[in-house]
This record gives sequence, C-alpha cells and structure tokens, in this order.
Amino acid sequence: MSTGHPDAGMLAVARVRGVREQDSRLGLRRALTEEQEAGHRVALLEERLARSTKTDGSVASYLAVRASHQALAADAARAREALLSAGTVAVTARDHWQRDKTRLSAVELLLERRAERRREERLRREAGELDDVVAGRWLRARREEGERP
Repeated sequence: MSTGHPDAGMLAVARVRGVREQDSRLGLRRALTEEQEAGHRVALLEERLARSTKTDGSVASYLAVRASHQALAADAARAREALLSAGTVAVTARDHWQRDKTRLSAVELLLERRAERRREERLRREAGELDDVVAGRWLRARREEGERP
C-alpha cells in the first residue's frame, strides 16, 4: 500500500472509521424510528383501550367488552415492553454512534495536525532557502563592491 502519501496508513484508518461511523449513524436512525413506531403503537392501543368500555347493558355485551378490554390491555402491555426495549436499543445505538464519531474525529484531528506540521516544516525550509539566496546575493554584492575602484 505504498501510495507515497506520508499519511497513507492513517487515511486508511480514517476511511474505515468513517464507514463505521456512518453504519452506526444509520443504526441509530433505524433504532430511533423503531422507538417512535413503538410509541405510536402504545398510544394507539391505549386510546383504543380507553374507548372500549361501552356496552348495551346485557351480560353478553359486558362479557364481550371485557374480553376485548383484556385482549387490548395485554396488547398494550406488550407494546409498552416493546417500547422500553426499543428505547434501550436506541440508547445503545446512540452510545455506539457517539463512540464511533469520537474515534473518527480523533483520527481526523491527528491527520490535520500532521498536515499542519508538514506545512510548517515546508515553510521553515522555504524560509531557510530564501535566507540562503539572500545571503548569497549579499555576499556577491559585497565582493563586487570590493572589486570596484
């Protein structure tokens, strides 16, 4: 993997970390969507549960409403459990994404610092070369002044 770039290895690490961060961000988005959908399901079931108390006064109607009410209550309880589970998954996904984002940021910062150091070193070398050129011209000018009558 000899590309000639002084940071070729770190660039490869940055690409891998970037892909991981993107994957974990997509996972977080999916987890948040599932959590939101679970929340909507809970709200819908609780609303249906609140409206399921009407009977016509007969025992058969009462028993039917009661059975329906129990089934809805069980569905609502399962939906609440699913919402809690989805919330846990979302929290875990957020932590995972933040960790991946931090790791990517660390590599990017390191690459920026290395590039800055190389730029500073290049400017130092250029300044040294300019000093040498100026000193050479000054010496030549002094010699020429000494040779003149």
